[in-house]
Amino acid sequence: MGNSNLKQHIETAQKTGACQLRHLHLKEVPEELQKLSKTLRTVDLSDNRIPQLPPWFVTLSSLKNLTMNSCKLASLPDDFGQLKKLEVLILIDNSLTSLPRSFSNLSNLKTLTLSKNQFKSFPTEILPLQQLDSVDLSQNSITQLPSDMSALQAVELNLNQNQVSTLPVSLAQCPRLKVLRLEENCLDTSALKPEIMKHSKISLLAVEGNMFDMKAFHQLDGYDDYMERYTATKKKFN
Repeated sequence: MGNSNLKQHIETAQKTGACQLRHLHLKEVPEELQKLSKTLRTVDLSDNRIPQLPPWFVTLSSLKNLTMNSCKLASLPDDFGQLKKLEVLILIDNSLTSLPRSFSNLSNLKTLTLSKNQFKSFPTEILPLQQLDSVDLSQNSITQLPSDMSALQAVELNLNQNQVSTLPVSLAQCPRLKVLRLEENCLDTSALKPEIMKHSKISLLAVEGNMFDMKAFHQLDGYDDYMERYTATKKKFN
């Protein structure tokens, strides 16, 4: 990318607080962004080849929205949790296998999208995040969830197209979980424990494409309780 072109993008970012650098054949984050550490609120680096973020990236102290889709991103910096104002993080179609421990410090994070990565286990670093509304971990290779999921604050958890075969009973204690998507996993009906069906707050449980047909799902112990929540939620929106 030519210097004049980059300069133009940086000048726009200086005025607006938003920097769009999609599809520009970048191999690293431009250093010029470092000068905007106090004012930059939104960064989109999608469709480049940026396998890692530079150490200075965590000094972007005003950053609220970061999107890096299809960037070959392999890891996040150990101190990524310093981005305390981050609210939306979208990292679709990368090569991430884990999150740094400091991720738990992202106390304002509301939306986390990590679909199409290479996670084999559920990233427990997201469990302490109090503001979290939506988590998308679809199209990974996750085989199981932590035994204690009760701290999860998310309203919606998308685990479609993974390899999950069992579900912890603690999902019934998630205080705000209303939408749980588990389509195309390796579940059989025994995974859908009565506690989850009867006592959780889940009002939309998407389970098509697993190891059972939907008729078996309809006959589960607790299915009627689930349908009461499902119908009540539907009425709210109609």
